[in-house]
Amino acid sequence: MNTELGTRSHSTPRAEARPGSTAVPAAKGDDGPDLGDRVAAVRRSRGLSLRALASAAGVSSSFLSQLENGRTNASVSSLRKVAAALGLTPAQLLDDGVTHTAGVLRAEDRPTIPLDGGIKYVLSLPPLRQLEVYAGTFEPGASTGPDHYVHGASQEMFVVTAGSVVLTLDGTDYTMRKGDSIEYMSNVPHRVANPFEQGAEVLWINSPPTPDETVADPTGPSR
Repeated sequence: MNTELGTRSHSTPRAEARPGSTAVPAAKGDDGPDLGDRVAAVRRSRGLSLRALASAAGVSSSFLSQLENGRTNASVSSLRKVAAALGLTPAQLLDDGVTHTAGVLRAEDRPTIPLDGGIKYVLSLPPLRQLEVYAGTFEPGASTGPDHYVHGASQEMFVVTAGSVVLTLDGTDYTMRKGDSIEYMSNVPHRVANPFEQGAEVLWINSPPTPDETVADPTGPSR
């Protein structure tokens, strides 16, 4: 049984599967994009260079280039590594309808970061590379913590999507209501608090992601 898949040409011999290996359904044939096409499409939609994806997947750049161009096959192990680096399951990568998105992130599945009376949700899971996005909820009296904080030197946009909060930016208080937004550098000391009687919801958007935190680490420092 063969563990190789996704080639556009049969000119490259397929490696023999080891006894007991598990086969994966072959990628779509001539009537649609094959695995190499899909890997390339998803990689480009993520803004990843070939070298960056190869590094994240733990495979060589030459292998990935040959895979995308249909000159080699992907073993089950390689498929899993490449899919994981793209933020997909192997099944999603084999589905030629998946090219522009890593899929829906359900509210109940969002990684969470506890705040002082509030919750921060991680939205920008890998492989999103250019943006760092969080959603937050602040119950009355909640805040990001007693201290102001900084992180990296990125452009940060803060948006209030429900209720009202006070953003303290370098010692100046800004009362922010639903629909309000403010942009600042993330290395300027800042803090968010909700002194009002109703809950609030907010978004933080950073570009580029701050280097001292990873977007997928729900235990990292809160903003």
